[in-house]
Amino acid sequence: MATTLRRLMAGRSNAGGVADALAPTLLWLLFTGPVAAGLAGTLLPAFGYLPALGAEGLTIEPWRRLALAPGLAHAIALSLGTGLATTALAFAAVTAFAAHWFATPLFQRMRRLLSPLLAVPHVALAIGFAFLIAPSGWIFRLLAGAGLAGPLPPDWPTVHDPLGIALVLGLVLKEVPFLLLMMLVAVGQVPVRQTLTVSRTLGRTPASAWIAAVLPQLYPQLRLPIYAVIGYSVSVVDVALVLGPSTPPPLAVLSWRGFQDPDLGQRFTASAAAFAQLAVAATGILLWRIGEAVARRLGRRQILAGAGPAANVAWRQFAFAAMAAVVVASGVSMFLILLWSLATHWPVDAPVPEHLTLATWSMELPRAGRAIADTVIIGVASASAALLLTVAVLESEKRHPGERRHHGWMIYAPLLLPQIGFLFGIQVLLVAASMDGTWPGVVWTHFLFVLPYVYLSLAQPWRALDPRYERTALCLGHRRIAVFSRVTLPMLMRPLLVAFALGFAVSVGQYLPTLFAGAGRFATVTTEAVTLAAGGDRRIVGTYAALQMVLPALGFAAALALGRLSADGIERPS
Repeated sequence: MATTLRRLMAGRSNAGGVADALAPTLLWLLFTGPVAAGLAGTLLPAFGYLPALGAEGLTIEPWRRLALAPGLAHAIALSLGTGLATTALAFAAVTAFAAHWFATPLFQRMRRLLSPLLAVPHVALAIGFAFLIAPSGWIFRLLAGAGLAGPLPPDWPTVHDPLGIALVLGLVLKEVPFLLLMMLVAVGQVPVRQTLTVSRTLGRTPASAWIAAVLPQLYPQLRLPIYAVIGYSVSVVDVALVLGPSTPPPLAVLSWRGFQDPDLGQRFTASAAAFAQLAVAATGILLWRIGEAVARRLGRRQILAGAGPAANVAWRQFAFAAMAAVVVASGVSMFLILLWSLATHWPVDAPVPEHLTLATWSMELPRAGRAIADTVIIGVASASAALLLTVAVLESEKRHPGERRHHGWMIYAPLLLPQIGFLFGIQVLLVAASMDGTWPGVVWTHFLFVLPYVYLSLAQPWRALDPRYERTALCLGHRRIAVFSRVTLPMLMRPLLVAFALGFAVSVGQYLPTLFAGAGRFATVTTEAVTLAAGGDRRIVGTYAALQMVLPALGFAAALALGRLSADGIERPS
């Protein structure tokens, strides 16, 4: 921040200097500062201080009430266990698949199959997965239709099971594509092929060479994404409402129920639970960090012991099967969402509905008009703001490379921190600023979660652009702003459009930010889908879940189409 002030005081006259000064300032004012204020706004009510409710003294009473809450220990253990299990399974699947199948045509095909899943909101995939594994889900219907199951669904808790297994599996379906994408980004910055070649000459198998020589180089760049997966998985609310146990629920859901309680006095206990969620997330990251140290020590011993074991065909096939299971389960889940939205009568012992119709769509689309409009407006506005700030920050980093590390940690903060841990504080801040339940308040809250993904998507292509293009244009006498608008932006138009589409998709999937900032005045397709998933008609739930998939898909389709047009304009100038 002090560096930014010095730049502003320097009085630079060129546009680049102004951008250099404003970008970090805006990042602090619009992003980092509010997140910190949100944490404070949650911490103070956790100790009894919330003047808006007439509480102006500090006390530990909220913590005492929280400690007496039934099932608290189980809720904490459930949150920590499901979060770490999700991260471990997703990381193991991605690492094993990359180790055994990297640089093969199958790896590229799997990458192309998994990439579209990034655009599917978590809760939409969770709803489809529930349609698949529920006691009366598609698996049972297939078995019943083949005569391998009875006429009635079994009384098995395949969804909302007390151990949270369904929750873990549902989260893995989304985190595997994310970690695979992050690994591919890291691979582009490491000499993987040369490292593998050297390791192979020393007698290692391809998988052993990957684990021993490549992964240690990749992991420092994967650490923040992995911590983000832990932070999200231990504190997720919307997916837990669809798939997780309810008696007791994970800690984040327990806290959310407190914030939803009509008794305003419960806000203090809920704040204590929300801040305890921060401690649970920090504990999860700490335990993972300890695991890193143990794995590093064991890995060094194995490397010093010499060449690894011979190639294991069983492990190679298991790695493929794990990734194939993610692709198949995700694809079937999305198919079931569409199928249920088109179904008429569907007997429980039939593998498919008796008839398909658009009746549910024609009935629900008029009712969902406002939710669709709110979703699109909030998504476009938050993605546009995030894209503008990301471009400004990346341009600032280009001239001041030392800022990159600081920006990375700052921008990752909303991904590392549990949403429930600071969103109530954001709501308090919005109420104080008279922005609670307003369009700017909701858009700004979405922006806090959209910006990290836009930055992650755009950072690598922006930094990879050859700086000689800009230098050549400057040497020809063009001003920096002209070089930026006529050289940099056209060459990076495709990554810009993809980053915008990703930001829009992230906004579509936001549940808690809409509820906390919207004050009940804004309904999006995600909030409607989660509400209906609790016990609504599967046809209507499928319709809203399908809308969650369709809107981001349309965003990416538009981005790709505009990207082709911009590329044609560059390649065939008039």
